[in-house]
Amino acid sequence: MDVCILIPTLNEEKSIGSVIDGFKRLGFDNILVIDGHSTDRTVEIARSKGARVVLQSGKGKGQAIIEAFRILDNEVVVMIDGDGTYLPEEVHALLEPIKKGIADHVIGNRFAKFEKGAFTRLNLIGNKILNFFFRMMYGVELHDILSGYRALTRDVYKNVELKKHGFEIETELTIETLAKGFRIVEVPITYKRRAGRTKLKPFRDGFRIALTIYELLKRYSPGRYFYLLGLVMIFIGIFLGIIVVRDWFRHITHYLLAILTALLIISGMQVLIFGVMSDFVFKSNAEVRKELIAVKNEIRRLKEYVDSKKD
Repeated sequence: MDVCILIPTLNEEKSIGSVIDGFKRLGFDNILVIDGHSTDRTVEIARSKGARVVLQSGKGKGQAIIEAFRILDNEVVVMIDGDGTYLPEEVHALLEPIKKGIADHVIGNRFAKFEKGAFTRLNLIGNKILNFFFRMMYGVELHDILSGYRALTRDVYKNVELKKHGFEIETELTIETLAKGFRIVEVPITYKRRAGRTKLKPFRDGFRIALTIYELLKRYSPGRYFYLLGLVMIFIGIFLGIIVVRDWFRHITHYLLAILTALLIISGMQVLIFGVMSDFVFKSNAEVRKELIAVKNEIRRLKEYVDSKKD
């Protein structure tokens, strides 16, 4: 396959050389390093190893990946961090489901085999909680949505709509893949201790990722987004209603609280109804989008066939 190895970097001079060498030994010569203006020798080392280096125009891992997806046009892109935590030799495990035609997006599951010290206790607990929250909200059995080792077909990375510029990018990429109707699978990989200090801030970035999981629910299933909001409003209204009724029997009247209770319950019911309607419209649009993507791919393949005949 026509494969490009995409490595977003920021001050990874301790490990970037070995990562590039690992892929070169396996025969992967098309390597793009998109660098976030490193202040060490990352760029110099990457170029000396034969990688193509592009300095990103903005800041953040997410922005680097978005920019790289605009530049690239290969059949498959393999994303990997430049910190030495992933093994280049496991790239074939990620490419195999795509070769077999059973996946469009493959995620390396770090929890299958991770080295002692690869996760701090806080990061491990946070990852488990975020992945559980994702499975609960989306009903999809994925166990490592934050993994940085992935393989994506051209159809995926050219059609997903990415907006997050930070560490939420992996979450958004996963959800967008599902929302667009592409097939996504996980494969077990090894996860090693990183070379150098992590740039992840557990509490800040963890909160942003959790917020992203909920915010993007409306892209994947608007109905679930509104169902949750509506149910929360109804439950709060019922709780307040119990207080109003209990105190009414004690000859204590809460006029304003009674009005608020009624408004919450009625509004919650309306939000639930809106959720049903939006889910119906969304699913219809999703089917149309899938058909349009299929037609576009068929046209591209036909054009490539005609061009090959001309040559």
